[in-house]
Amino acid sequence: MKTILAVLALAQFTLCDVSHLLHHPEEISTLPPPPKPYAFGYAAGRFPGHIDRTHTEISDGQGVVKGSYSYVDPHFKIRTVDYVADKQGFHPVLNTPQRALPVDSPVVAAAKNKHLNLYASIANAHHAGVINAPVPSDSASVAHAKAKHYDLYHQIAEQHARIGAERAAEAATAEPNYVDAELQAPHY
Repeated sequence: MKTILAVLALAQFTLCDVSHLLHHPEEISTLPPPPKPYAFGYAAGRFPGHIDRTHTEISDGQGVVKGSYSYVDPHFKIRTVDYVADKQGFHPVLNTPQRALPVDSPVVAAAKNKHLNLYASIANAHHAGVINAPVPSDSASVAHAKAKHYDLYHQIAEQHARIGAERAAEAATAEPNYVDAELQAPHY
């Protein structure tokens, strides 16, 4: 009876498909899972209602992680670190707050006020049109050159008008299908 049970048990295992138990490294039967981007953030403190550190992080699922964390240093200043972690490594950047601009001394404040008042008076004078700048006048040679230029300009304009009228008259009397040989494109 024991032998029959043993034979039945052995027959049961031989009828099962155990190919999934065999692992061949050169054959991958399962595709890698798709990228899983994620994002998280938290704020924490040493006791309720007191936040002294924060952390946020975002992954694109392709191996690039961007994030930021903040903490309170021993001098009670908040330090923030922005970072990028990728195939080239971990790249942190410490963000320090900008220092406040210096306060003007009484002498500097007085000089600024004097400058701004002077600037405003000049701007108002220019806006009102009260400018006492000398306007240059033409010399005799400049006046002669301007007159000569003006006369030549009008002569050329009259010549262009005459030529335009002649061409318009030619176009009106020309045969409609006639094309000047000079205007035709050369045949290659």
